[in-house]
Amino acid sequence: MSIPKFDPKELEVVFEMPPMEPVMPHGFKHFKTPITLKEHGKLALSRKPYWQMLGNVEVKTFTPRVLPDNVARAFVFEATPFDPNKGGGKDMFGIEWEYVAQVGGSMVRPGKPFAEDADELLKKVVWPDIDSWDWEGSAKENESYLAGDTFNQCWFQTGFYERLISFMDFENAIMAIFDEDQQPAVHEFFDKLTELYIRIFDKFITYFPGIDGFYIHDDWGSQKETFFSPDVVEEMIVPYMKRVTDFLHSKGKFCELHSCGQLLKQVPNMIKAGWDAWGGQPMNDTHKIYELYGDKILVGVIPEPFDPATTSEEEQRRRAREYADKFCRPDKPSFFNFNGMKYMTPAFREELYKQSRINYSK
Repeated sequence: MSIPKFDPKELEVVFEMPPMEPVMPHGFKHFKTPITLKEHGKLALSRKPYWQMLGNVEVKTFTPRVLPDNVARAFVFEATPFDPNKGGGKDMFGIEWEYVAQVGGSMVRPGKPFAEDADELLKKVVWPDIDSWDWEGSAKENESYLAGDTFNQCWFQTGFYERLISFMDFENAIMAIFDEDQQPAVHEFFDKLTELYIRIFDKFITYFPGIDGFYIHDDWGSQKETFFSPDVVEEMIVPYMKRVTDFLHSKGKFCELHSCGQLLKQVPNMIKAGWDAWGGQPMNDTHKIYELYGDKILVGVIPEPFDPATTSEEEQRRRAREYADKFCRPDKPSFFNFNGMKYMTPAFREELYKQSRINYSK
């Protein structure tokens, strides 16, 4: 498929998003693009972008109430507006979460964990009856929300290690991942969890055909280092993730991983697990990750830092062109990391769109 050449008429602004401190202080302008955001999202995640896709900006997030975790995590985005201050409560396994307004998110209610080791977890866990959830009602409610030309991405908040933490707290969960005596029980739990997740994703795909991709969370690291060695992740987590991504790909859906922390060492495991894309946090050297692995997974690249308040418009445009020439290559595409939106001034945005269009159409 031939990508049409850039036309300056494309720079006509068709809609704007207002500033959102602190992550998107300059707002965002969307131009008169030659194809829709839905069409482009599919092409970009197929490694055939027309322009540099902006992670988490050029997509519509979908997290409906029908999944109890979304209410528990106070993160509901669907047709009916949701007040996060009414979030919290029990997730799909009956674990109680509390919404903390100061940080804008939920955490498991402190106290005695549900289980202190993996063997106890297997004996106590009650698996949810997902067939009893009101899928039909949610599908009817959200039919118009998912219609149209948006790239619709369903977020799934709690992956494998994060789910283990929700039951056992961090210290017990990380011990279970490492402890040879507990590892068989962790494998059994993750095996059943994989079966459950695939059934849930199948429900999403069946009842919400407008979903284009899934954005699945599983944090693996801290500010300075990954929680566990690559060998541990490869043995304990990758096989189960791969079953999930294989299923979603078989249904024609894209799979993006959200995983916080310093994870350079874990990128090969993300590739083995079948993820289409990953945009790391700023503690990661996204330029190095792109150079090492950008031919195997779409990397969300953050620009070189600059101060928008003291940098001239001419310099901002030069930086945008430099970014595009390094990271917007037809043979090795990437996407713009949401953590770099503080650099997305109007001048940088316009020049990046223009230069990435030129580069990707070569």
